[in-house]
Amino acid sequence: MVVAHFLRWIDTAKAAERAAAAAALARAYLGGELEFEDRCAAEAALTFLLDDPSAKVRHAMAEALSMSPHAPAQVIAALAADQPDVASVVLARSPVLTDADLIDRVAAGDSRIQAAIAMRPAVSMGVAAAIAEIGAPEACRTLLANHGAAIAALSYRRMAERFGDDGGVRESLLADPMLPPDSRHLLLTKVGEALKGSPLIVALMGKARAERVTRDACLRASITVIDGTSTTELGALVEHLRLRGDLTPGFVVRAVAMGKIDFLGAVLVSLTGQGSERVRALLTSGRDAALTALLRSAAIPAGTHAAILTALHVWREVAVGKRVAGTQEVTWLMLKAIGAAPGQPGPAEDCRELATLLKAIHLEELRANARGHALAIAAA
Repeated sequence: MVVAHFLRWIDTAKAAERAAAAAALARAYLGGELEFEDRCAAEAALTFLLDDPSAKVRHAMAEALSMSPHAPAQVIAALAADQPDVASVVLARSPVLTDADLIDRVAAGDSRIQAAIAMRPAVSMGVAAAIAEIGAPEACRTLLANHGAAIAALSYRRMAERFGDDGGVRESLLADPMLPPDSRHLLLTKVGEALKGSPLIVALMGKARAERVTRDACLRASITVIDGTSTTELGALVEHLRLRGDLTPGFVVRAVAMGKIDFLGAVLVSLTGQGSERVRALLTSGRDAALTALLRSAAIPAGTHAAILTALHVWREVAVGKRVAGTQEVTWLMLKAIGAAPGQPGPAEDCRELATLLKAIHLEELRANARGHALAIAAA
């Protein structure tokens, strides 16, 4: 029998020769041309070769067997538990390995093993969840770069929570178009926290100014997260902001001033418990009395109601083409509604903080528009 001769020969063969012979035997086993008895003997020989002292032999077997669904299960299982150079070959490719096998290897393996699993042609949500939960940064970056990986929203969040301070993982997460908005917001806040605590930033600006600047930058970035969030995901983003304590009246006012009316609708649905259809109808065509009652039900401070209603009326007209306006004009009219525009007596006591916020947004927009105008002139 050829296999019997092979087993006697390997005792004296060199490692390179044994590796070549092991690969040839594996290919013959998978080729389906062996008789049943020879096939059983070949499987026994492959199993025997798992104890070969040379990693070259086991690596050659891994290369030959890794792509086939017909490879012996016990051989693949042993190779998957071998040293990383050998194990990574089958972990990255073998269809014989189940999700349970892969999750076990994620838990027991080092970063190279985890990265090999993360680069498989198809990674299930369960395996991706294991990598997100206990994987090393390298494995998470590999997973995020894999278009064949099915990653659940919770797994994105766990990677953001665990590695939001790691520049490589954070960059990979933010570049992923499937990143849920709550995870994107979490990453942006982590960037802000990192900047606020940076010795260089503190030395240049001072602690108080650094905190103020980074806080304002995070607020503006949070608004951009709303822009990239689909209507169906707004509710999840609202809950994320609420649980973090970021869903403040000031944030709501800023969103309304910038025309994020769908976001306002999601906020009101969350805070009042009313149906989305009713809230949408009120925002679209509801009277001031009904809108005020809705805002009151959401516990939005009464001092903001006049400004919010003014913004809603303007954005309604913009939506139907009756008016051309942007945030600069809207914030001016909101200031006017609370008596805080130039020439007016000034806002009431409970509106002073709101007036400060609206003035800041108005000046930001003036500056942004002026900069855009200057760049357009320069490009002409």
